[in-house]
Amino acid sequence: MLYAIIGTDREDSLEARLQARPEHVERLKSLQADGRLLLAGPHPALDCEDPGPAGFTGSLIVAEFDSLEQAREWADADPYTTTGVFASVLVKPFKKVLP
Repeated sequence: MLYAIIGTDREDSLEARLQARPEHVERLKSLQADGRLLLAGPHPALDCEDPGPAGFTGSLIVAEFDSLEQAREWADADPYTTTGVFASVLVKPFKKVLP
């Protein structure tokens, strides 16, 4: 089943986000290589592609896991979670309807 992982950044997280990003992206690439990643990306703090020093307010990942527990375990082990980039993480089932 698909699950949405919605991380909300803490205040002033940009530097920590940039430091943790390579490991975070590698984990996403692993999901992608397994054919389990539907989409992933950050929420810019400004209404533009590159928010510069304003940074990001969080991230959205939609991926396939065997269970909600497995999705939560994956999210709990993500570098954005373990290094404190995310102030909170919400994991919930996701049903793709379109396209």
